[in-house]
Amino acid sequence: MVTDRQLRRSKAIQRRTGRTFHVATRLLPRRVRHPTYVLYAFFRVADEVVDDPGEASPAEQRRRLERLRDEALGRRETDDDVLAAFSEVREEYGIPDEEVETFLDAMLTDVEKRRWESYDELAAYMRGSAAAVGVMMQHVMGVADPDRARPHAVALGEAFQLTNFLRDVREDVEERDRIYLPGDTRERHGVTAADVRRCEPTEGFRAAMAAELSRAERRYREGVAGIEHLPADCRFAVLYAAVLYAEHHRLIRARDYDVLSSPPEVGPVRAAWLWARTRWHWRRSRDPVTVFRAVSAVPDDEGVRARPDRPEGASQAD
Repeated sequence: MVTDRQLRRSKAIQRRTGRTFHVATRLLPRRVRHPTYVLYAFFRVADEVVDDPGEASPAEQRRRLERLRDEALGRRETDDDVLAAFSEVREEYGIPDEEVETFLDAMLTDVEKRRWESYDELAAYMRGSAAAVGVMMQHVMGVADPDRARPHAVALGEAFQLTNFLRDVREDVEERDRIYLPGDTRERHGVTAADVRRCEPTEGFRAAMAAELSRAERRYREGVAGIEHLPADCRFAVLYAAVLYAEHHRLIRARDYDVLSSPPEVGPVRAAWLWARTRWHWRRSRDPVTVFRAVSAVPDDEGVRARPDRPEGASQAD
């Protein structure tokens, strides 16, 4: 059983490192909210092994991840609150060991890999780093028909991560020398790794960003289409998370795809406004696709982008 102390630490990690996800998590029912804090904390603990390694060498990072793998899967004792809690959640909700393995294999990739030469290569990486997360969430939510819901969960998990990649280009290249813009997209638009490292938004960089933004939006549409397969008490929270993450796309387009000068950030005023808009439309239709089209920054299939009204006094940066 997850203890209060373990839950408090997990919740604190999510609040500190994943503000957007934390806001959406709070809308989940208690039965799902608490294990979600634990899942997210586990993901962050693993991620920080490679994103914030300190003086640890690549070999030491790999050893830490392998030890973390054994502790998370209950193969060895642990005194870490997050890992102990995750092992409990994994067993209680029947999260497949292979999904945990797939996630940690992706983290191992991050130890030394810095470039993804094609979108296919990036998609293979995201099968562990993002899609596995969506599949684990299905188990926590108690999805009635997981086989039917899984492709949509995978798509939405990838959409969220693609948005993060596009939002955080500068942070990733400056702090970790990682470039998640696929090499084939960069080559098609004449963007070199040196261009990205200089953090100068060339016309080619803007075009590459636009192409990857559109790709991410196709994944959003596919992912949102599957929200109807989730338990009724989870649908609004997941829908709002999609709206909130996709709002970064509006900000990116508003600055003509320049994410290198400063990262786009959805402020609390805008987040609250989007919650109100999403809730209002949700009460009218209860159809995730209809609401997403009406509220989100993602164009619909015909290329028409919803433009939700802005609250009085809200700035572009909110």
